[in-house]
Amino acid sequence: MNNGKRLWRSDDEKMIAGVCGGIAEFLGWTPLSVRVLYVLISICSAAFPGFIAYLVLWFVMPRQLPPAIQSPSSGAG
Repeated sequence: MNNGKRLWRSDDEKMIAGVCGGIAEFLGWTPLSVRVLYVLISICSAAFPGFIAYLVLWFVMPRQLPPAIQSPSSGAG
C-alpha cells in the first residue's frame, strides 16, 4: 500500500512548523482546510489537547527531505 507518499513536516506550506502543511500534502487536501479543521477540533476540545498534539507531531514528524534526496536518479552507472 506504499504509493510513494510520506508523512513529514512541509517546508513549502508552513506557518509555524509545517505540521498542518505536511498532513495536507499527505492527504491531498489544501493546507487551509487542514488548519481550519485543526482549529475547530482544538476549540471543541478546550484547545489544550490540540496544542499538545501539535507539539508532539512537531517533534515526531520528520522534516521534508530536499527534492534531490526524495527521488533518486534513475541514471545509475
